[in-house]
Amino acid sequence: MNVEEVMQELEALGKERTKKIYVSNGAHEPLFGVATGAMKPIARKTKKNQPLAEQLYATGNYDAMYFAGVIAEPKAMTEADFDRWLDAAYFFMLSDYVVAVTLAETDIAQEVADKWILSGEELRMSAGWSCYCWLLGSRPDSEFSESKLAGMLATVRDTIHDAPERTKYAMNYFVYTTAVSYEPLHAKAVETAAAIGPVEVTDSKAKSKQLDAAGNIQKAVDKGQIGFKRKYVRC
Repeated sequence: MNVEEVMQELEALGKERTKKIYVSNGAHEPLFGVATGAMKPIARKTKKNQPLAEQLYATGNYDAMYFAGVIAEPKAMTEADFDRWLDAAYFFMLSDYVVAVTLAETDIAQEVADKWILSGEELRMSAGWSCYCWLLGSRPDSEFSESKLAGMLATVRDTIHDAPERTKYAMNYFVYTTAVSYEPLHAKAVETAAAIGPVEVTDSKAKSKQLDAAGNIQKAVDKGQIGFKRKYVRC
């Protein structure tokens, strides 16, 4: 399939209700409003295809950009490619659920995510912390430095309340994911969540709410989910 054929199929799958949901979360035109699960039949036809993924991502259409992440070949992408994709990721559903997810399937994931976390830019920082969440939730504990992750927990403890809004979400989820998916630091993550307490965030509609890592960790403990690892990062 070429880019025009994929765009036609995506447009045919668009739903106004789904489009409104995406827009309420920060997406803007152009977009069709395609449910992610509805993209799977197209992905079976295109298979993994990096050149096609690049063309689709460059359209600026949210649905096409998301689908680009589904069919991308992460290990064919360089750090510069990921930086370019992140430059075009204009809201968190792209930065955290397309770019960060795709990066998490590469050997350079931690190296690139570390730079993003230190960038001082809201969505770059969010993508960096999110990438670690995807990594911790899918890779063996042995692939990580315990001391490094402990230092990252300390950074979250000390800075989360002053971080940009979307970065707060990702940092909060990092604490949760460390507690659930990285057993060597479960106790440290629980301690960090308690030290942080509720984290106040404001969404795109200027509504305020509180994130509660400690409460969500306890729910995971109660459900026996400690040690959880997902089989695949991307769907």
